Amino acid sequence: MAEKPSDLASVRSILRVGEVPRVEAHSVERKLAAIFAADVEGYSSLMGRDEVGTLRTLTAYRAIIDRLIASHRGRIFSTAGDSLVADFASAVDAVQCAVEVQDAIAKENVDRPAGEQMRFRIGIHVGDIMVQGDNLFGDAVNIAARLEALAEPDGICVSRVVRDQIRDKLPYAFEDMGEQQVKNIARPVRVYSVSLAALKPSPPTGVASDAGGLATPATVPRLSIGVLPFANLSNDPEQEYFADGITDDLTTDLSRISGSFVIARNTAFTYKSKPVDVKQLGRELGVRYVLEGSVRRTGDRVRVNVQLIDGETGAHLWADRFETDNADIAEAQDAITGRLAQTLNLELVEAIGRRIEQERVVDPDSRDLVMRGWAWYYRPMSVGTVEEAQRAFERALEVDARSIDARIGIASVLIRKVAEGWSTSRREDELLAEKLLLEALERDTNRPSAHYAFGMLRRVQNRLDEARMEFETTIALDRNHARAFFRLGQTLNFLGQMEAGISYIEKSIRLNPRDPNIARPYAILGIGHFLLGRVDQGIDLLRQARVANPRFWWLHLLLAGALGFKGDVDGARGALAEAMRLKPEVNSLAQWHAQMPWGTNPRYMRLAEPTLYAGLRRAGFPDE
Repeated sequence: MAEKPSDLASVRSILRVGEVPRVEAHSVERKLAAIFAADVEGYSSLMGRDEVGTLRTLTAYRAIIDRLIASHRGRIFSTAGDSLVADFASAVDAVQCAVEVQDAIAKENVDRPAGEQMRFRIGIHVGDIMVQGDNLFGDAVNIAARLEALAEPDGICVSRVVRDQIRDKLPYAFEDMGEQQVKNIARPVRVYSVSLAALKPSPPTGVASDAGGLATPATVPRLSIGVLPFANLSNDPEQEYFADGITDDLTTDLSRISGSFVIARNTAFTYKSKPVDVKQLGRELGVRYVLEGSVRRTGDRVRVNVQLIDGETGAHLWADRFETDNADIAEAQDAITGRLAQTLNLELVEAIGRRIEQERVVDPDSRDLVMRGWAWYYRPMSVGTVEEAQRAFERALEVDARSIDARIGIASVLIRKVAEGWSTSRREDELLAEKLLLEALERDTNRPSAHYAFGMLRRVQNRLDEARMEFETTIALDRNHARAFFRLGQTLNFLGQMEAGISYIEKSIRLNPRDPNIARPYAILGIGHFLLGRVDQGIDLLRQARVANPRFWWLHLLLAGALGFKGDVDGARGALAEAMRLKPEVNSLAQWHAQMPWGTNPRYMRLAEPTLYAGLRRAGFPDE
């Protein structure tokens, strides 16, 4: 295919002339929220027997509920008779509130005559909603109301997205009620009933760092998979990116199998083109299965060979061959994932599985260019590789203006350039990235990569609460998104929630133990422990991060502050000198904060000012 000359201006031209329907960011205010809906069982019958007494009881119970919603940072935005609807910024807050409401109401009922008792049903869903004044609208509100109607009296029903967001954070069991067709909602909703009896806590697995920096799990998850980079059997070595693209797509597909634990792409690619002992790999990564294969591309024809291997015994469990053409490669990938699911006796998550019909309308040449773009994006980071990735994504959008992935790719590149200080027009790049991501989410609201990119955008804009919600949504859609776990943990650190942040960063290391960029999670994990008073542990992790990648200037500043606080002034001055050598223009705390404004959150500053920043001053780093 002849490639057209392309630049960012041509992409803006495509978007400006209206070839693609677009969403104006200012046309309607939207936000992601956990919606909490509650009402009283048999309220009409109670009113029929005693209107005055029922209203008096409802008023007393509502006072309890209103207080609990406020204490969990919720906001009531709608009431009608016995029902109320509230929104929360966090699914965890919403469910904790619901459990406490049911507990408080149960205790209140004990002290009341039977005729004055009330029993509430509660439904909770997380989704994108529209804001108009003090009111909220959208399917998320309607779904929460339908879930409430499905709940038993004194019970709580949640959707799958809520279950996925809270199951590793709250000690409650769930009963799967299956797919439910609810009124006025086109697609069925997976519903779970929450058990109000807390589970016994399991012993923490933690992250035990060995010489290789690997996470050591207490047990190997039943459905744990490592997808090795597929071999390129084409005669043309330039087709390497295509084999890598197939590997990336299959890794994403497998992550969407309910209950799966899939090793991250960056760790898997450290085994590329190396002889692998599958049993040893299984032990190193803590996985039970290994998927490997090859790709041969000749013209428009593609042959994919796949085999699934038992990581404990090395036995081959399943193998197959798929032949297709470029236009139908998405269908072949879906067939591979489906066969694998059948082999392991699994149920695929249909709601977020591959969208074959949607993929079919994307020009195969555009898809090829998107693969090229991600191949450049994942190379060692530099201005040159980022520019090459941007050009490939821009050409993909020129070839097919419908491409969702090209939009996400361009936006991801622009955000990276802003974050690394490489953007020559920061505000313009931020606005274009937001526009592209809004358009991508308008076409596919369940695309994890779009929510992840949006989270990164909000982080570099220092809108940390919004960034947190986007990363939480990414994880709800893809429980194996290692980068989202890391970025959520990092964001929580900057919000001053260190313990919560640490647990997410540890999960990211477990998913991606051989990440070539492992220095980042080690550094943020280290500073989290340091700011919580575990000074020696924090310094050890910061030193591990420095060994992993000594080129990160900010890492040396963190280490200088930690060593200065501990009293190792000589070590602190050495680390500070290295930071200044790598980034001479950042020569004060004010300059550092200008480079990384997300580190100026007041909750973070309260922890960092008397410790990290005091240590930097002791090493000779000025405020201005």
